[in-house]
Order: sequence, then C-alpha cells, then structure tokens
Amino acid sequence: MEHLQCLTPDDLKRRADLSSFRWRLLAHGDSWFSFAAAKVDAHANLLEELVLGQPTVAVSCAGHHNALRRMVDLESSADFVRLLVDDSAPVWDGLLLSVGGNDLVAAAAVPAQWPNGETTPPHLRLLRKQTEWGPPNAGVSRYFSEDGWATLAEYLRVNLRHVLSLRDAGPSRGKPVFIHTYAVPTPRPAGAESASGPWLYPALKAYAIPQADWAAMSRLMLSKLAALFKACAADPVQYPNLQVFDSAQVPIAPAALGSSGISGDWHNEIHLNHSGCFKIARAWSVHIETVLSGKPLVTAPPTSGRGRRGGGSSTST
Repeated sequence: MEHLQCLTPDDLKRRADLSSFRWRLLAHGDSWFSFAAAKVDAHANLLEELVLGQPTVAVSCAGHHNALRRMVDLESSADFVRLLVDDSAPVWDGLLLSVGGNDLVAAAAVPAQWPNGETTPPHLRLLRKQTEWGPPNAGVSRYFSEDGWATLAEYLRVNLRHVLSLRDAGPSRGKPVFIHTYAVPTPRPAGAESASGPWLYPALKAYAIPQADWAAMSRLMLSKLAALFKACAADPVQYPNLQVFDSAQVPIAPAALGSSGISGDWHNEIHLNHSGCFKIARAWSVHIETVLSGKPLVTAPPTSGRGRRGGGSSTST
C-alpha cells in the first residue's frame, strides 16, 4: 500500500511525465483538502491520508491558499478548469472533490434578519426563528427550514451537474468523480488557528436553539447533505459516474460539547485531526480503489438491532 502522492499544478509543470503512476487523479476541494500550514501541522489533510495498492498521484488545485469556499467557485478555478477541459489536458483516471460542506455552513449562518431589519425569507435560510418553530414532537426538525433546504439542495444539484459537464467537455469524459459526505461535527466554540470559525456554533446560538439539541441539529443538516449526494449518485442519467462515499459509516469520536480545542477526532469545530482523517481516508481509499479497478461495489446489508439506522452508504466495500 502506498500513500497518495499529491502535487500542485505548478509541480505538474515541472514534472509533466506521470507515466510511472498506475492512476492519475485531479483533485480540488474545501479545507478538508487544504495544504495550509495549520492543517498540515495537524495532519488533517484527507488527501494525504489516502492509501492505495497501486502508485497513485493527485494533482490538487486546492493547494496552500486555494481551498474552495463555495462549490460554485470550481467554475472560476483556472487551474482546475484548464487541467480538465483543455485539449492538451491529461486524461485523468478520476476526480477527487471535497465540496458542499462550506455551502451548508454558509446557509446555516444566514441571519434571520437583513441589516435593514427586514426578515430573511424562509427559503433563503436553513434555520427558523423562534416564532416559526414547529411543535416539540417534531424533534429538531422543528428548527429547520425545509424551504431553505430546497433552495440549497437545488443549488448543489446544479453545481454537481456543471462539474460533470466540465469533465465531459474534456479528455477525461466519463471518468469517475469521487466525492465524500462529511462526518458530523459537534457545534462548539472551537475555531481555527487562522481566526476563522467557529461555524455552526454561532448560528445555532443566534437562532436560540437549545444547546441540548445542537448535536442532533448538526446531525440533521449533515444527513440532509449526505442524502442529497447519494440521491444524485443513484441517478446516472443526470449524474453519470458520480461516486459518493458516506463518511458517516466510519466511527468517529465526537468532540465534547463546549470544548474549545482538539477533542475526540476533531481538530476544531468542523475539521478532523490526524486520527479522524486517518479513519475516513482509509475507508474512502478502499472505495476509490475498488472503482478504479473496475470491481463491483458491494451493497451494504441493512442494519438491525441497536446499530445505526438509516443514513448509511448505499454501497460499501
């Protein structure tokens, strides 16, 4: 087994011959793929933890400072688009993407009121004001704006289709696009060393959602995102060869509610530390290699008894 070798687009210019690698991948994504110094020091780069049975290289456009803030930014990432659609671009064996998480966090952070005092329409935010909460027997969904989720879900679907259209406009037409869902974070006052964040914590506080429901609310939002990705992958007509790995199937030690630093498998509120990245990357590696090798993915049997119900990946290896 060999660690995935990661190159930047500038590295590729200096080393154009990738013939020594069995598989060649193009990568881009959010801070889970970032090579920023703080992430490297924390060993929290999901790409660098991938391990495959054959020599594999990924040219990552996330780089040190180019981590995606929104999925739509893929279209304006010059290196990514050039390496995908130019006639002279390499034929990639697949794409690795880490997308959607920042968009979800940004949608959760939309305030209930505009700066001018007007109420933000429910279809433009993920959370409900206290006066809009549903009945207690609805569980944490009583705090969640389904109209806002419909808006975000359509935005995500449109951008996924656009990424696949970019793939099919170049030499790598039809190659697999690998994306992952996200482990469920504990909303807590734990920001990054760069002074960004925390992310979900201030949003849930601003909407006065009871602290006892924060973990379940986080789980609801991340489960919605995972279900959307998996539904897209199950539609090969609109999303051909979209391969989704469900990170929720990997047991991750949760952070302690109220903690402000490294806790469990988490470096801060939404970023995994070394142990968390290691766990998810090892499982995702098996999924990636199975697809690249042309082997069938094994359908996961339904869970029973006291195990996790629902939300599992439709395929696992």
